[in-house]
Amino acid sequence: MSKAELTRARIIQHAAEVFNQFGYAGTSLAVLMDATGMKKGGIYNHFDSKEDLAIAAFDYSVGVVQQRYAMALQGKRHSADRLESVIDTFCATIHAPIIKGGCPLINTAIDSGHRSTPANEALTQRAKEAMDTWRKMLKKIVRYGQKHDEIQQAVKPDVVATIVISTLEGAVMMSGLYGDRTHLNRARSHLTDYDNSLLPPT
Repeated sequence: MSKAELTRARIIQHAAEVFNQFGYAGTSLAVLMDATGMKKGGIYNHFDSKEDLAIAAFDYSVGVVQQRYAMALQGKRHSADRLESVIDTFCATIHAPIIKGGCPLINTAIDSGHRSTPANEALTQRAKEAMDTWRKMLKKIVRYGQKHDEIQQAVKPDVVATIVISTLEGAVMMSGLYGDRTHLNRARSHLTDYDNSLLPPT
């Protein structure tokens, strides 16, 4: 990578943590300058606008999280093990965030939904695309399981994706609100039972 590319990557990495903690509206240029150690001109030499940087930072955050899932799924063949791995990885990521501030997807979805501005609409679209990717991953696991008789044929892949994601993200909201991981632990336990209910009868 060239010096300019390295600088751009460093700006994105530091900005990702700031945006993830404070949201788009809550992140001022002064905060970005402090986080990146660069002046306004240095930042905007690499990005056209704050919105441009926010989108790049979100894409980076989601990419890092997706890499964590890809690594966790390596070597897992049975669909039940893959579903369990997704749930365990999510919970581990919340316990020890890869990006400071927690889940970038839910943070961006909530933050961008508060105000209707071009920047928020762009981030909302990015969040939808990231959510679509997560849903597709889960549906692919279910369809694979059905193809290999590891999951009941009557199970609807999109329903599984909705239940798993909604349960996990809702548990994160409750655990954060109360400062108590009990809610996330309960959700994890419930999803384990739910995943087992998808298996064919023995």
